[in-house]
Amino acid sequence: MSYYFSRTIDWNFSEAIEKVTSALKEEGFGILTEIDVKETLKKKLDVDFRNYRILGACNPPFAHQALKAEDKIGTMLPCNVIVQDTSDGKVEIA
Repeated sequence: MSYYFSRTIDWNFSEAIEKVTSALKEEGFGILTEIDVKETLKKKLDVDFRNYRILGACNPPFAHQALKAEDKIGTMLPCNVIVQDTSDGKVEIA
């Protein structure tokens, strides 16, 4: 059983970040956090890694509704969306 869904696209990495951020905004989600895994691994471990970004997205009305129903749901918030380069030169969004 998979715990995520994804799509592979032919956009470049920067374009994918812009389009995903815009699409999330259209659906009422804002980006609360943005983790550049490539940059972090280079800085902390001096290792090279592919472009890999974690976007922490939140829709406040959905979050509020979920928190009223289950107070521990905060362990799952914000909703993470990843954008990463693939080995075949494409970009995966999950």
